[in-house]
Amino acid sequence: MPEGPSIIILKDKLKPFIGKRVINANGYAKGFDADQLIGKTLKDIRTWGKHTLLVFPKFTVRIHMMLFGSYKINEPVKKNASLHLEFSNGYVNFSISAVKLIVQPLDEVYDWSADIMSKEWDTAKAIKRLKAKPKTMICDALLDQKIFSGSGNIIKNESLFRARLHPESVIGEISDKKLEELIVEVINFTKDFLKWRKAGILTKHLNAYEKDICPRNHIPFHRADTGKTKRHSYYCEKCQELFD
Repeated sequence: MPEGPSIIILKDKLKPFIGKRVINANGYAKGFDADQLIGKTLKDIRTWGKHTLLVFPKFTVRIHMMLFGSYKINEPVKKNASLHLEFSNGYVNFSISAVKLIVQPLDEVYDWSADIMSKEWDTAKAIKRLKAKPKTMICDALLDQKIFSGSGNIIKNESLFRARLHPESVIGEISDKKLEELIVEVINFTKDFLKWRKAGILTKHLNAYEKDICPRNHIPFHRADTGKTKRHSYYCEKCQELFD
């Protein structure tokens, strides 16, 4: 699943289409009529977490690539796309993606302060939202898009490792200071993620995600499907403290 930094990269790649009219549109996305985009001009591109927002004069098209989605720009796809958009200067295909029409103002739909990639990110609000779920495991909270919009399994694992925090720690048992430390690591890693992804060197810089050995203690990582989300967690039982 593309995480927040990868969606920012997609936004940058789509920028040449801003100000261009859609000359053809089709796709098999459920509940979405692509014909309504033909003749419309793309005014802007915004993002919220894992959502790519294509802004037209009177509505916005939300693209969410879910777990297995992908995109190709000016490249054909083997199967029909969820949404194919053709402009005068090129085209884009979104595959295995959810497509939704938004007619409300985006500020009424999205809380930008919850987006880990946004300049409007608000740490105080994040801590308040975390403390409102005292019985929740931190591994689940880091995947909660209402708290950390744009975070995914890579960001979860790497941030927990950096903060020396066990993924099964219960929020109500974690001190405010430790929660603040974790959030700092989330934001810092997210910035590194974006930089390394752009350079094509993300994997070589990962310390925990899909790794076998803890680089601090040189012992095997424990791997388990943790929390209610049952997503893979990679953690060191020696240096990542469990608060339960």
